[in-house]
Amino acid sequence: MKTLSIRGVDEDLGKLIKIAAKKEEKSVNNFVLDVLRKQVGTGKEKRFSREWHDLDSLFGSWSAEEYADIQGRIDAQRQVDDELWK
Repeated sequence: MKTLSIRGVDEDLGKLIKIAAKKEEKSVNNFVLDVLRKQVGTGKEKRFSREWHDLDSLFGSWSAEEYADIQGRIDAQRQVDDELWK
């Protein structure tokens, strides 16, 4: 595998790269490799792991209490009634 040095990365660009890598939970090296692969057309984008937030405002969100209440009701309905399965 080749090693590539990139000179001329100014402080602002370096900070932006670190921020973007952290946002994607990747190392700076892996982030830069992914960007290069996409740019030259050899990178594959994961089709089913994207998160979309464009409709969030239409649906709202649950508070922790609402989630616990709803999850509790779901769990209660998933209980198997042994009398029905005899």
